[in-house]
Amino acid sequence: MSDCLFCKIIDGEIPSRKVYEDDKILAFHDVDPQAPVHVLIIPKKHIPSLDEVSEEDGDILAYIMLKVKDIAAEMGLANGYRLVNNCGEDGLQTVRHLHFHLLGKRKMTWPPG
Repeated sequence: MSDCLFCKIIDGEIPSRKVYEDDKILAFHDVDPQAPVHVLIIPKKHIPSLDEVSEEDGDILAYIMLKVKDIAAEMGLANGYRLVNNCGEDGLQTVRHLHFHLLGKRKMTWPPG
């Protein structure tokens, strides 16, 4: 999608501080971190949000969930972490490309702030 910020990052049009990349996903540091470690994990396929996931996207969702632990380990999150998805306007999704926030290296609070 030509106007999608994350698609431009995937295509290399916008630089990012990559943590992990393969043919299916990209993980990179958030530009406005909310924790000492704040990494975004995105599928390379443009999917606007969880509300727009189709049956055919099940494999990529499973793949992301399986890779989270590897990315967390690479980031040194041995004491735990939080994985968050914001969906839609009320969920504070600011980029219309499915993404997960991996947060760690600090004690998380509840409710999240």
